[in-house]
Amino acid sequence: MDFAAARKVMLDTQVRVNDVTDRDLQAAIGAVERERFCAADRAFSAYADVEPEIAGERRLMLPRDVAKLLQGVDARAGETALAVAGPYAAAVLARLGLKVTAQESDAAVFEVAGAALAEAGVETVVAPLTQPQGEGYDLIVSEGAVTERPEAWLTALRPGGRLAVVERKGASGTAVLYVRGREGVSRRELFDAAPDLLTEMVPAPAFAL
Repeated sequence: MDFAAARKVMLDTQVRVNDVTDRDLQAAIGAVERERFCAADRAFSAYADVEPEIAGERRLMLPRDVAKLLQGVDARAGETALAVAGPYAAAVLARLGLKVTAQESDAAVFEVAGAALAEAGVETVVAPLTQPQGEGYDLIVSEGAVTERPEAWLTALRPGGRLAVVERKGASGTAVLYVRGREGVSRRELFDAAPDLLTEMVPAPAFAL
């Protein structure tokens, strides 16, 4: 399979046509080999309009969605970033010139994507997704969805830092951008999306008498 040709088709038919106008981001997406971030037997679907499996329950976000999410967070070269359950997004951010840490709770994800992340200069860490590693990040992104505002992730941002994630409680969800201020957090909705929920980020059911 000609992955380079498939990557160009993905850019032309799924990214650019969906209002992803940032040319640096387009170039970064065009340079990152997405097929290296999914299970070997799913590499053929890396550039299709699907969410191919990485390992276990983890899947790649749709090309259109991850592109719009990264454009929404307005990444800038020289910034620090944490990609939670988002190895492909981590590599794209690194290509944009950011210092990136990729965090996963399932080490099997890095068995698939670890070599590509190392080549991209991305630091990897295995830890529960509920416990972001490090602090003072300029931005945090995730290719998975959460059911509610992830307070621990927001705490790991510096003042002025941004968090882009999909919030989903049913069949559909909404990508949102949070900005941490010195006295509070602002929230703005970006676009509709429905990636898989990160099961670790789903609160345990509460029982009431």
